[in-house]
Amino acid sequence: MGPSAAQLRRLKPLYQLVVNNILAVVAVPLAAAVLLKAAELGPEEVLARARALRPAHMFLAVFLPAAAAVLYLMLRPRAVYLVDYACFRTNPNCRVPFATFLEHSRVWPGFDERSVRFMTRLLERSGLGEETCLPYAQHYIPPSPDLESSRAEAELVIFSAIDDLLAKTKVSPQDIDILVPVRADAVLHRHDHPPVQPPQGRAERAPRRDGVQRRDDLRGGARNLLQVAPWGARALVVSTETITPNYYMGRERAMLLPNCLFRMGGAAALLSTDGANARFRLARVVRTLRGASDSAYRCVYQEEDDSGNVGINLSKDLMNIAGDALKANITAMGPLVLPASEQLLFALSFIARKVLNNRIKPYIPDFLTAFEHFCIHAGGRAVIDELQRSLKLSDEQVEASRMTLHRFGNTSSSSLWYELAYIEAKGRMRRGDRVWMIGFGSGFKCNSAAWECIRPAPNCRRALGQLHPPLPRPHPRRAQALTVIPFLPPPIKSNRCNSDWIKLMVEAS
Repeated sequence: MGPSAAQLRRLKPLYQLVVNNILAVVAVPLAAAVLLKAAELGPEEVLARARALRPAHMFLAVFLPAAAAVLYLMLRPRAVYLVDYACFRTNPNCRVPFATFLEHSRVWPGFDERSVRFMTRLLERSGLGEETCLPYAQHYIPPSPDLESSRAEAELVIFSAIDDLLAKTKVSPQDIDILVPVRADAVLHRHDHPPVQPPQGRAERAPRRDGVQRRDDLRGGARNLLQVAPWGARALVVSTETITPNYYMGRERAMLLPNCLFRMGGAAALLSTDGANARFRLARVVRTLRGASDSAYRCVYQEEDDSGNVGINLSKDLMNIAGDALKANITAMGPLVLPASEQLLFALSFIARKVLNNRIKPYIPDFLTAFEHFCIHAGGRAVIDELQRSLKLSDEQVEASRMTLHRFGNTSSSSLWYELAYIEAKGRMRRGDRVWMIGFGSGFKCNSAAWECIRPAPNCRRALGQLHPPLPRPHPRRAQALTVIPFLPPPIKSNRCNSDWIKLMVEAS
């Protein structure tokens, strides 16, 4: 009779301990054997055998390992660190409850009753709460998606996030060496920054935001630029979602979905190769781009409908394409971050499926052995549900993603920083903890970044202070009642509820 599943689960920690420390398991017995043999021979015999070696052998035995170590240190990439980050906090007067959103939609003649009913169902199932925000241009009737309003929204989000970041890090704008924002020229003009000089022999390239292109790969671009910049250089990275120019005012269902999901938000991060005051270390970055496929390229596409209204068309194949991109990204990310025990189990499963029987269920690696925290792109409730199921994550591990979607909506790649701020605000981040950020973007792309915490936030509420205004101190009796609030809310079929419980949960913690 073979071992049961419960017995195998009890043996798995021992298996992981042995395989993950295989070098120590092999090296310690070998070192002990060498020491025992040397003690048996005696000091005189050992010295006599050492003197009998040729000088060339002695030279190679010392020089080759030293030369290999020096060559490795010279050629390895520089470590990139996250000095700090700041998330944009939207003004309360930008808040758009469901009732306001639907009322404006009914008044606007571009939407018929059928479109309003469709958006009502989307909002109820989206996972968004009542405190998500839209830019000022969307509060007018009719909305004003003109160039000036778009520029005002972008500057409000970008400049506010950058100002908060510079205040937190106490870094002068003149000390920034590399700019990787969505509007580098506007940032230079506002902060009176001197002209940016590209590295010698390289042309200056300023990334831009066109249409709905998301800058999920900004971290990788900044990392590459920091490799060729002088040591200690600083790179300013800005991620944002611009709503105003992409707000759709037609009746195509596939183009109405972004109106219900995308909301106002942004974040700024300061990267450097100097880890003196850094809070996180960038361990890995893996980028997967599926732009060669026509279906993947057009699954998130800005275009006009039959009436000439411009909007974002989300293809019905979006989830399948996103799943394929995620699978390719995880396949490339796994060998870089998973411990040897998980890689060995996956390799054995792969061989068994190819050699023995293809019907054998493939082994899904346990990414909980590689990461303590997960920041999943808050693209929608379906995206979070699918990733939770695929990676076998618990409700607590996807809580940051769900709460970010509930409070801020889909803010593109900046949602990952809101999630990181939520984790730190709850006091869960510890030194040495590893964080996995997974982002999606049009194109279609899926990008992953692995971070290692060096220094948690000194105050667990510091990160949340960037997102929520200070709350009044509750009455002592009410404070006692708050301590019994469940860790996670019960599943809700409709999100037409007041999201004050999020604030109360943070207060109770």
